[in-house]
Amino acid sequence: MALPRRVASLGLLLLLLCVADARLTLDYYKDTCPDVPKLVQDTVVNKQIANPTTAGAALRLFFHDCFVDGCDASVLISSNPRNKAERDADINLSLPGDGFDVVIRAKAAIELACPGVVSCADILALATRDLVKMVGGPFYHVYLGRKDGLVSKAEHAERDLPKVTTPLAEMISMFTQKGFTVQELVALSGAHTVGFSHCKEFADRIYGRRQDPALNPRFADALRTACATYKTDPTMSVFNDVMSPGKFDNSYYQNLPRGLGLLASDSVLYSDARTKPYVELFAANQTAFFEAFGHAMEKLSFFGVKTGRRGEVLFGSVKGWEGLELDLGHL
Repeated sequence: MALPRRVASLGLLLLLLCVADARLTLDYYKDTCPDVPKLVQDTVVNKQIANPTTAGAALRLFFHDCFVDGCDASVLISSNPRNKAERDADINLSLPGDGFDVVIRAKAAIELACPGVVSCADILALATRDLVKMVGGPFYHVYLGRKDGLVSKAEHAERDLPKVTTPLAEMISMFTQKGFTVQELVALSGAHTVGFSHCKEFADRIYGRRQDPALNPRFADALRTACATYKTDPTMSVFNDVMSPGKFDNSYYQNLPRGLGLLASDSVLYSDARTKPYVELFAANQTAFFEAFGHAMEKLSFFGVKTGRRGEVLFGSVKGWEGLELDLGHL
């Protein structure tokens, strides 16, 4: 079966239409805050060196933000007595704090230089790209000009985000409804080449009456040892890619045929005929994976963006977004 290495031409056409419609540009802040790229990159470098799990955390945060009502930083908004926000949805409670922190730190630095100009949505998109590149992944363009969202609902996160137990057919449907192909689903899943997952997210695969047969037996034994205290310590976690956890590469796909896929949603990509050919392509050809991942991330970064009066630029402590105000005192 011949597989395309790049996103289909229709996908590129849709991407270009999105650019035109959203009015995002590569140099959006050239007059109002020209140092944005450097300020974000400096923050990213310092944060990743201090906390090597930051890249995986930012990638996961970016996906969880964009897939719920678009890339508008609504996952950063705090709940209030009248509204339970996305970040407090059950599916988001395990989001690593380093992802939030790198955005907060970059936002603080930018606010000192150009207050009230740069959106958190743009900062998250830039920081994620820079972190991917920093740990060995592909460069891809990040167009800017997003506004931060006005709405953040926990129920929207539960509705839109796939869980580790979501059947593949349902996952494919969730992606296609948002305009993403099966190839793009598999490519975006490659983000699991960095980062970690909490033991509770795969405990049912290694404990109980029947171990998941998709798991390599020795790998399952090692996971049981690593997660032995997960019931009393819910923070117990394991790297998604046990072979090269700190490097963005294609080993995630190479792990799957060997039974080293940590999550059920990872393993199923190799066992299902709809996704297996893409797993095999990316396992054999890292360049093909990087090209597909970069295109998919560019496309994702345009999804549901807010511009003009459809959004705002968050700064300080507005609309219940308390994280920035609290963290500024510790910088």
